[in-house]
Amino acid sequence: MSVQIERRHFTVSEYHRMATAGIFTEDDRVELIDGEIIEMAPIGVRHAACVAKLAEVFSRYLQSAAIIWVQNPVRLDERSEPEPDIALLRRREDFYSQSAPTPEDVLLIVEVGDSSVEYDRKLKVPLYARAGVVEVWLIDLTESLIEVYAQPVSGAYQVFKRLKYGDALAPQAFPDLHLEVAQILV
Repeated sequence: MSVQIERRHFTVSEYHRMATAGIFTEDDRVELIDGEIIEMAPIGVRHAACVAKLAEVFSRYLQSAAIIWVQNPVRLDERSEPEPDIALLRRREDFYSQSAPTPEDVLLIVEVGDSSVEYDRKLKVPLYARAGVVEVWLIDLTESLIEVYAQPVSGAYQVFKRLKYGDALAPQAFPDLHLEVAQILV
């Protein structure tokens, strides 16, 4: 006899109501992915340092050209609201206080992975592609490299690059911002 396991998938609205009801606190590290509430790995020291370093680099070079959105939600659709490590967003006067950014607002998403790199690569990157996020960088701290995904077509990225020390990259939205991989990795 086989047992059917029923999973309950949630919408972003239901997820927010749970937070409002106190089911989650601000200290809970969870995100909504394809309707499922996923507990995120704790942030390690290297991970935190890499995010802080990259946020500083973006702040220095982009100044007011984009909003630098650090570990905040991006609403991809009705069932997914991940919290990428960094998102570069189109400028908006209200700084997204009236509604969360959507894929149309995103210029670049950056995920930093050490213990979470496979989760980011296999679940989150394809999720971003399906949503039409134009560019994603996956910083793999365990292998000391950066994977660049760009040009989503039919739910898959058409461009993939793997960069290591000695290589350089620039966000598509800011092609004059040349960064060395060594500037980003910690």
